[in-house]
Amino acid sequence: MKDRALHSTTEVSFEVNGKAESLTLDNRTTLLDALREHLHLTGTKKGCDHGQCGACTVMVNGRRINACLTLAVMHEGDEITTIEGLGELDNLHPMQAAFIKHDGFQCGYCTPGQICSAVAVLEEIKANIPSHVTGDLTKPAALSPSEVRERMSGNLCRCGAYSNILEAIEDVAGVSA
Repeated sequence: MKDRALHSTTEVSFEVNGKAESLTLDNRTTLLDALREHLHLTGTKKGCDHGQCGACTVMVNGRRINACLTLAVMHEGDEITTIEGLGELDNLHPMQAAFIKHDGFQCGYCTPGQICSAVAVLEEIKANIPSHVTGDLTKPAALSPSEVRERMSGNLCRCGAYSNILEAIEDVAGVSA
């Protein structure tokens, strides 16, 4: 009985990239490990495994999160979108296409997290969710380089493609880069 308490499992069901998934997981399994190791969605990367780099960014119910910092069992019934769920090879998501157009990557390791975060950033601004640099909370949030930089600050790129990433986001938003 004591051993069972140490290795408890739970069945969790959620929707991943539009597909219903049900897994029996150790309660300590992170969402990142459930996606990568159990569902074989390896686009989401394990970078620091401490929530500091953003390589594992996915969207849960439309909000971006670091998948390494949350347990899979906490997402019962949630809708999860990974980089694999944004577009397909012959039909890229506009953000994926903009990253290619503006060379928003170098080594590419952080790119899936950057793209998922960028998609969510535009939705946050559209929904008028303020950031720490939003100047006037009585007016709608506006897309500006400082807003994008602040909102994307949790996604690190060791190669330094930040200016190209900003151009890609502005392109998708319809703002002149």
